[in-house]
Amino acid sequence: MTVEGLEAGSKLAPRGSTLVLVRGMTLLNDVPICIAECDVAFNQDVKALFPKKGIESAYLSYAVLGAKPHLFAQVDLAGHGTGKLPTDVFKAVRIRVPEPDEQRAIAHVLETLDDKIELNRRMSQTLEAIAQAVFKSWFVDFDHNWPTADWQSRPLDSVADFLNGLALQKFPPVDGEETMPVIKISQLRAGHTKTADRANENVPAPYVINDGDLLFSWSGSLEVDFWCGGKGALNQHLFKVTSSVAPDWYAYLWTKHHLPEFRAIAANKATTMGHIQRKHLTAAEVLLPPPPILEEMDAVMKPIFAELIQRRLETRTLSELRDELLPKLMSGELTPDLEVANP
Repeated sequence: MTVEGLEAGSKLAPRGSTLVLVRGMTLLNDVPICIAECDVAFNQDVKALFPKKGIESAYLSYAVLGAKPHLFAQVDLAGHGTGKLPTDVFKAVRIRVPEPDEQRAIAHVLETLDDKIELNRRMSQTLEAIAQAVFKSWFVDFDHNWPTADWQSRPLDSVADFLNGLALQKFPPVDGEETMPVIKISQLRAGHTKTADRANENVPAPYVINDGDLLFSWSGSLEVDFWCGGKGALNQHLFKVTSSVAPDWYAYLWTKHHLPEFRAIAANKATTMGHIQRKHLTAAEVLLPPPPILEEMDAVMKPIFAELIQRRLETRTLSELRDELLPKLMSGELTPDLEVANP
């Protein structure tokens, strides 16, 4: 942000401020909240909350996070496909304000979990970058000394099966019976099912998703990723990607390799929601090495993706623990160890 931008109307929030998105499409599924790690400029779509005297900034942020369910329930539909959080909603929120030592202790407990979550996020990014670099070295730059005479050029959909999801409104929840979350595009992007619709457990087995399954959204926001958000049901507009020809990482990296061209195709659908068709999977070419070389590649790639998925699953566990502790600490139901947090 430039000085001119600030003078034109943007505001400056100092480091430690709590930032809340209050207008936009994102509010239809979540209320993004974060702590400013440095001085940041923000516009009218964001509210910056500053702690008053006697309130620790980190405690305020976690208090706002604890109020997220209430905030989400108060989102107004400001227009088609967007949402808005009025200022009066924030003024109506009441929080418990313990002594500063307890505020710091509560923040310390929650920050310890968040620090581990952030470490896992960064490690996952590093593992992903390593995998992408190795893939490029093998299949794009051919830096390895493997013989390529027996490599095959094949369509993407000949090395992987793309199972389209179901219209899961045909499997509505039934009172008194077990349900499972519906995994849609928004859940794939978020990596969790906190605000997901529910389906009954009669969904056919091929359409049940478990941790580690490879998903590809072919409509709307085109994404491909390994699912680590727990058991769920595969909704339409998502492919479950499997392969009997090659390892999962191979299908993932080749699909991701073609993702820019798939997104370009989807962007050209001017009169409908952007999407690709199966013919585009057929047109996307991949290189398939012979089994002995693929086995050598798998010995390198498999541990990378095993570690990546494990980190994401650990992050989910830590996030669930934080979300469970947050309301109990804020309400005073649990009291943190003040000596540990305030040495």
